[in-house]
Amino acid sequence: MSENSIQVMIVEDDAIAAKIYEQFTHKLEGFRVVASASTGGQAMELLHAFTPDLILLDVFLPDMKGIDLLWHIRQSHRSIDVILITAANDTETVSEAIRGGAFSYIIKPIMIDKFTGTLERYKELRSHLHQRQSIDQYEVDRFFRPSDETKSNPQMESYSLPKGIDKLTLRLLRDKMKTIYEPVSVDDLAEIAGMSYSTVRRYLEYMVSVNEAEVDILYGTVGRPERKYRWIRKN
Repeated sequence: MSENSIQVMIVEDDAIAAKIYEQFTHKLEGFRVVASASTGGQAMELLHAFTPDLILLDVFLPDMKGIDLLWHIRQSHRSIDVILITAANDTETVSEAIRGGAFSYIIKPIMIDKFTGTLERYKELRSHLHQRQSIDQYEVDRFFRPSDETKSNPQMESYSLPKGIDKLTLRLLRDKMKTIYEPVSVDDLAEIAGMSYSTVRRYLEYMVSVNEAEVDILYGTVGRPERKYRWIRKN
């Protein structure tokens, strides 16, 4: 793992669930699970010793509500990002999570594609922000996704995205493709976008399926044929 890996703490009282989160987080490039806690008290003790970049937080903990821990993090550790993973689907809890600045909210039982897609989106946004000194309004709108953006971009909401395709990750890869004027391989685009090969391949194939991109298959003298993707530029 790189020294620049995103350090993750898991706060989850279900040992099996915590292990699943840890296993799938470790499979993603650029992430490292550095600690795990089964109670809010344990999490706060760990936070006295070190500061992770991201916390995967359950709401129903044995000693306190995860939302209360979220507010503690906001007051004392403002640099930490939080993704809530919980069975709580009541509007009050969701509203508190929004007010508390949670990056995302995943309702149990989780889908692995949703879990990994959320982490990939977090990594992409974090990388983008760390590389820039300033950003323009268009880029800010991409992060916050206000309702008026949907109206000006009806293509984004005119159909239901399939399982494993996240709107913001799709938008980011679309923007990358629009700046590339030659056919690009999955490996090259993955390096440009800072995402895993499997993620980029999945999104490129989706773009092909909805006629936003086309694929050229190049046959060499040895090995498998190479697939290269090109953004379809419409007049």
